[in-house]
Amino acid sequence: MKSTAKHMFSLAFAIALVVGASTAARALEIGDKAPDFELESSKGGKLKLSDLKGRNVLINFYVLDFSPT
Repeated sequence: MKSTAKHMFSLAFAIALVVGASTAARALEIGDKAPDFELESSKGGKLKLSDLKGRNVLINFYVLDFSPT
């Protein structure tokens, strides 16, 4: 492959990555449905958000930071 063709391929690949990443990592807006995810249950086993469909769910994200401040 010639040098120019390699550069064009690299540029096209980089553009495809940026476009793909920007659409996949779209921020949620107010009113959007939460994406389905799975977590370890405190009672053992796995729990999926979709398993709780039709129920009220409060999701609280917090950081455990044990470093001195």
